[in-house]
Amino acid sequence: MARAAVKAKQAERAKSAPAKRRAHGRRHHAGGGNPNQQLFFTRLRRQAKYIYVLLAVLFAITFAFLGVGSGTNGGLDQLFSNLNIFGSGGPSVSKAQKELQKHPHDPKAYRDLATAYEAKGDTADAISALQQYTGLKQKDVKVWSELAGLQATQAQNYLAQYQNAYTARQLAAPSESFLPTGKLATAIGKSPIETAQADVAQNTLSDLQNKVQLAYNGTISSWQQLTRLQPKNANVWFELAQSAQTAGDTTTAVKAYKQFLKLNPGSANEGQIKALIKQLGG
Repeated sequence: MARAAVKAKQAERAKSAPAKRRAHGRRHHAGGGNPNQQLFFTRLRRQAKYIYVLLAVLFAITFAFLGVGSGTNGGLDQLFSNLNIFGSGGPSVSKAQKELQKHPHDPKAYRDLATAYEAKGDTADAISALQQYTGLKQKDVKVWSELAGLQATQAQNYLAQYQNAYTARQLAAPSESFLPTGKLATAIGKSPIETAQADVAQNTLSDLQNKVQLAYNGTISSWQQLTRLQPKNANVWFELAQSAQTAGDTTTAVKAYKQFLKLNPGSANEGQIKALIKQLGG
């Protein structure tokens, strides 16, 4: 009876007590997230679209103000000129080759193909294309000069490879320097492993030596053609002399140096060139 009286009093108190007010504040999502926070990021993404549009407009106005794409090589166009993203950059190799197939005797097709190869850094194929071009346009001084420059670059690259190959040849058989001579050397013999390595290195060295010589010969030939096209151009004679001297063609070098002094009397380097001519056996 006592327990029933206590429960009855508790029930009366619960009915008479005022209803609890619901706490104000952020509602918690059933999944544990915050829906207000999610809504905030949704609004931010919507507003970002307008910000991107505004930035794009400002970017375009800035480019126009700085002269980008106007052909003046000013502003950011000059800064990004090497990236080749604002201009056409010339034809691609595949496009130039297709054009050449359609017009195999068109000098411009070879000119475009050479430009495409140069853009790729393919010096050898660029030289080949320019040689085809000069065969059709034999009096194009500008292209002959460009060809000579490419051939000189190719010769220097081959020369650097030759120097590395020469070092590799020495390292391929390091014991050769310490081997005795005569009958004792025959009795001892050579290491078969070193001999095989040395043979491979020697073949590479000989191949590069031929490439160096051919590249320099091509350079000399191109400058000689330019001296025929511009016989009174002292700079062309000087370039021929320099190329011939580097290639070891002292006869051509001396002749070209003398012609340079004849066309350019009183040159500031006259004394040095005369001494060089004497040194070369002129």
